[in-house]
Amino acid sequence: MRLRLPEEEPTEPPTGYKIAHPVLSQDGTRAGFTGVSLGGALPYGVLDEARCVYGRRHRAPHRRCDCGFHCVHDSAAAEAMLCTAEHRAAVLLEISALGSYIRFERGFRYARQRVRTATVGPCACGAVAGALADAGWGRPGWRALSAACAGCVRGRTSLSLASFARLAGEGLRVRAGRGATESPVDLGVSELVAEAALLQARLDWFQSQLARLDERGPQG
Repeated sequence: MRLRLPEEEPTEPPTGYKIAHPVLSQDGTRAGFTGVSLGGALPYGVLDEARCVYGRRHRAPHRRCDCGFHCVHDSAAAEAMLCTAEHRAAVLLEISALGSYIRFERGFRYARQRVRTATVGPCACGAVAGALADAGWGRPGWRALSAACAGCVRGRTSLSLASFARLAGEGLRVRAGRGATESPVDLGVSELVAEAALLQARLDWFQSQLARLDERGPQG
């Protein structure tokens, strides 16, 4: 006698939340995402089907395996994962769980998904992101991207948020989350005096270095 799990028949696909890293194909023609845990080695598209990361031939999600896409029910739980150091550059995804799925207390493990919305966090400098730029790492054939403002993109490979959405296709919406809108510390008079003294000390150091270069003259 085989144990059968309870079956659900929802009128519409369940909604879930997860975090992932945006990626761009090596030739720049495709955009997608890569997971932050077990499935991170297999980049996926906006509309995609899960594959067993162990190379087994069963269909995901298999009851005796941990394969399949994963998500949580609550957006706050997914956002909480963005606080960890290794996940700071990830984006928040809102997805529709398609096909068969297994329900857990905190989320789903499921066969297919459609990424509906990707929310990009602020640039590393704190400003609102205007682009997704080369993050300096990737997977074979894929470059990982991270949030960047106009001032921090510089010469890196980058895409505007709208361009990433167009490349990814399938109606994906990409939006920028909030950045730092004000200084986290309200400096008083004494703090401002200290900052001014530090800046003056740095200026004096640069002037001394320039004077030394002038004394040496041009190097032949």
